[in-house]
Amino acid sequence: MIVLRAKPPARVIALVAAPQRQFRTCTAKKSSEDGQSSRRHERQRDPQVGLSTPVPDGSAEKKSQSPFYFETGYAGWAKRGSRPFPPPFFSPPSGSFSDPLSTTHRSKDRRPQVDGQMIRGVTNGDDAMLASESLICTNDGVGQWAQRERGHAPLWSRLIAHFWATAAEKDLYGGQGNPDPVKYLDEAYAHTKEALSEPNEWHGTTTASSALLHYSEGENGQRPVVYATQLGDCKILVVRPKDSSVLFATKEQWHYFDCPRQLGTNSPDTPQENAVMTRIDIEEDDIVFAMSDGVTDNLWEEEVTDFAVSALQTWKEQHASDGPENLAEAMKYVAQEIVLSARKIAEDPFAASPFMEKAVEEGLAIEGGKLDDISVIAAMCRKRGSPG
Repeated sequence: MIVLRAKPPARVIALVAAPQRQFRTCTAKKSSEDGQSSRRHERQRDPQVGLSTPVPDGSAEKKSQSPFYFETGYAGWAKRGSRPFPPPFFSPPSGSFSDPLSTTHRSKDRRPQVDGQMIRGVTNGDDAMLASESLICTNDGVGQWAQRERGHAPLWSRLIAHFWATAAEKDLYGGQGNPDPVKYLDEAYAHTKEALSEPNEWHGTTTASSALLHYSEGENGQRPVVYATQLGDCKILVVRPKDSSVLFATKEQWHYFDCPRQLGTNSPDTPQENAVMTRIDIEEDDIVFAMSDGVTDNLWEEEVTDFAVSALQTWKEQHASDGPENLAEAMKYVAQEIVLSARKIAEDPFAASPFMEKAVEEGLAIEGGKLDDISVIAAMCRKRGSPG
């Protein structure tokens, strides 16, 4: 049996009969705020935010050899609280993230671990985010696994992010050669399957997206290069704030409507066969976003760009200093504003949305935004040693 996601549409007014699809095992159904949603939403009214995600002690020794780096900030809002990780990947329960954003007040043994290492990144609902100076990653775990025995989508999305980052770090993010993010993802997938097999068997699937910052050598010296990799319907978006232009955006990969390509239990998709990697030349001060479909189902690409540029301008107007630390705070602010904007549409039953537009194209009469986990990482490219 093959189990792939078919997320329930936000608000179904009428359904038009659709042909049977090869991988479909879930039927579209009317979603509800569920019985406990108002209490959950009240508890999670504000997005969770941060700068870079926690890393284990000693990992800073293996840095990229690129002269460029990311100033990062992230934000996330979960439609329901994250499930704690089960033993042996223990993490204490919390609000919308599965572990604390700051670990200074907790002993290391209370942080989720795999193979004796702290699991990198943070969990937002079923999504996972990882933000570092060389790599950003947003994965969207398939929430319907929560309805199945031993289903745990957030564990899959988080471990894929963790092992993707460690594989890239082990290769020094490409060193002085060329990075291979698809190979890193393939290694991450293999490690995740091994970690979640018996006796610690947990089922799940997740989409995957990342942007790795590297560089190229040319007549004009060193220039920053982004390697964007995607499998599924998360999105990597590259924006140039100085002229509000979109340099690059990944394309969604689907089996059929609302069932994206994904890695995990019973899925036919694999990194080597289905992941798409694109190399993009960028400039300093360009911003790279890694976003879950909680953003892209509710905001059009041009809206994300407009919100990002406007938020960055607002931040600069409110903060005279523009040092490196402030740039990271600016990225956090930009990510938070995008999350708030996406959530506004997601909770509006009458709003026009990209999800509604796609559904109509499939013969489904759906109105409003789509309630989902919303995750955003914003990363500005900077040159090491350059003034703020």
